[in-house]
Amino acid sequence: MEGTDDYKPELAREAVNVIENVAGTHPGYRRVHARGYVYEGVFTPNGKASPLTVASHLQDEAVPVIIRFSNSSPIPSHPDAISPVKGMAVKFHLPNGKVSDLITVTIPLFFAKTPQAFVDIAGFFQSAKEGFPNLKELAKILWKYPESKASLQMLKEMRSPASFSTCQYYSIHAFYFINKEGRRQAIKYEWVPDAGLSMLEKREVAEHSPEYLEEEMEKRLKEGPVGFKLNIQIGGENDPTDDPTTAWSEDKQVITIGHLMISKKLEVCKDTLLFDPTNIPEGIECSEDRILHFRHSAYAVSYERRINNQ
Repeated sequence: MEGTDDYKPELAREAVNVIENVAGTHPGYRRVHARGYVYEGVFTPNGKASPLTVASHLQDEAVPVIIRFSNSSPIPSHPDAISPVKGMAVKFHLPNGKVSDLITVTIPLFFAKTPQAFVDIAGFFQSAKEGFPNLKELAKILWKYPESKASLQMLKEMRSPASFSTCQYYSIHAFYFINKEGRRQAIKYEWVPDAGLSMLEKREVAEHSPEYLEEEMEKRLKEGPVGFKLNIQIGGENDPTDDPTTAWSEDKQVITIGHLMISKKLEVCKDTLLFDPTNIPEGIECSEDRILHFRHSAYAVSYERRINNQ
């Protein structure tokens, strides 16, 4: 796959440039999910993943983690309520001293199947930056990339969450678990909140401050840790592993493989942290999903600009 145009550095730079053209350049910030808040916690596996993977953090030993909750907007000054999609990135500190990342968002499908589709659709948002989008351009995009319709419809219907701790987060991409016999099993991840799901009504949005999610988490953590179950969806024969725009079958098996407890907010290192969905340990492999692999290249471009205050 590395020989295709999808993974050439030029396309990754083009993708980041398109985002900057749409949202402007904000030195020192990520090109998407620009504003976020960092916390620390502990992940405790329950052993139910052991028959499926030898990944060390999914066996029976608790590991420390760093968590970043974020707005999806590429503009750091946007109020929390502006972008309904939220992110939850988790960095597991493995027993061998290495780290592994799991990046999830509050929408189960992505709007692009290929890196080129991502660039084209992100470019369309330029027409929607001020006022109404160009409907002719939207029609062209949906004709060219009909697989994007499901995700864009979900985006249209989403509401802002009451709390980072009352969202369900999805990996979007498929991965393979590899067990000690070498057997591969396709899976997707879900974080399910202990507190249950809660969204704001439209009338409530104006009543909240621009950074209400950070304020809400501060109050919540004073009362005790915030928890999430980590579930995996077990992929079947007909569930695609290379297409983040298509949902898996509704009757898929779901297994809870561990629990996350978030204890406090961190103020250090939040601007230099790099989360990469392809940063995974032995016992887990990336699927054939081209967007998943492309994110590695695009994140590297964004990170280089960010740490150089560009």
